Amino acid sequence: MINKDLSIDFLGVRFENPFCLSSSPVGNCYDMCKKAYDVGWGGVVFKTIGPEHFVIDEVSPRFDILTKEGTPFVGFKNMEQIAEHSLEENLADLRRLKDEYPEKVLIASIMGTNEEDWEELARLVDEAGADMIEMNLSCPQMTSHAMGSDVGTNPELCRKYCAAVKRGSKLPMMAKMTPNVTDMVTVAKASMEGGADGIATINTVKSIANIDLDRKIGLPVVNGKSSISGYSGKAVKPIALRFMQQLRSAEGFENLPISGIGGIETWEDAAEFILLGASTLQVTTGIMQYGYRIVEDMKNGLMHYMDEQGVDRLEDLVGLANENIIPAENLDRDYKVYPVIDLDKCIACGRCYISCYDGAHQAIVWDDENRVPHCNTDKCVGCHLCTLVCPVGAISKGIVEMKPGREGKASEKVF
Repeated sequence: MINKDLSIDFLGVRFENPFCLSSSPVGNCYDMCKKAYDVGWGGVVFKTIGPEHFVIDEVSPRFDILTKEGTPFVGFKNMEQIAEHSLEENLADLRRLKDEYPEKVLIASIMGTNEEDWEELARLVDEAGADMIEMNLSCPQMTSHAMGSDVGTNPELCRKYCAAVKRGSKLPMMAKMTPNVTDMVTVAKASMEGGADGIATINTVKSIANIDLDRKIGLPVVNGKSSISGYSGKAVKPIALRFMQQLRSAEGFENLPISGIGGIETWEDAAEFILLGASTLQVTTGIMQYGYRIVEDMKNGLMHYMDEQGVDRLEDLVGLANENIIPAENLDRDYKVYPVIDLDKCIACGRCYISCYDGAHQAIVWDDENRVPHCNTDKCVGCHLCTLVCPVGAISKGIVEMKPGREGKASEKVF
């Protein structure tokens, strides 16, 4: 049995493994968080706690999914707001969890409407025993414009509210970013200037997932109407990874502490986030589909990956991919990779030919009589659409050609 060190230090707090519940319906109360701890999650970000004066009034139904027939969720739309329990109940749950699981990491997610709220909530969750604070600056479906993603797009408010939290508590604190911005670096820098110790990213993407074509209403339908709200799940992973890379590429942010969120369901997803700079990983939609038990598969898979890579400590993998993602203008334009078709694997479906002819560069030639394709490298630009659409993996990136470049590099072919 492979046993690797999955523990990680994040903002001065030691996690036995990087996997955490994200602030969401999956960590809504003591019983849920207790079960997560019991099955092996390294930490919990308790569902966002708001001030006593802000009353949560939820809608029904509140979820929708984007999917293909016979597949798991591609994406998940969520109209739910922050914790609906009273402030007193939430604080009591925090105390009980910390009393019973002192070795586990307990992160309190908070959200206020003004500086006084933020400062007071920070003080209260600190007193309740939280190990860390996450500032929810990013929920896209709050009914108050003084809360959520409307705040997270405003650098000055981010700076001011982070400073308020630091006045209320000296606990390590991360600011949770909204993806509903063009440039996250600006608001992240403002948050760090205000006192944030790290960044959690991303929260959900504003969305309309589906429209009921007969009733002409977005889904889910709430008494004849719907609204824009947050989108999560596997579909947002590329967006999350993009923002993480842009943050770690910004001047002064090369070693920015990040808690990664957005479409993590498997150990491969986890490894991708870690390689792009995440120290801890937060999960919601995967749990909503498969339950808390997925943490065992993710931990086991991550340890096998570490073993393959010759790595004993997880923290040695953090950020290793950042330097290999560069601005598009710096990519080598003289490098071409042509496809190779394995006719023994080919099932003569013609997918490669159709996709190349209708969607690319007409470089796949189809032999009608023998029903076999081949690649015309005089036309091929090496885009590899054919490789991606082949249903049986019969096309591979088999030939690399370095053509003479602006510096007069010698041509070569490598198989």
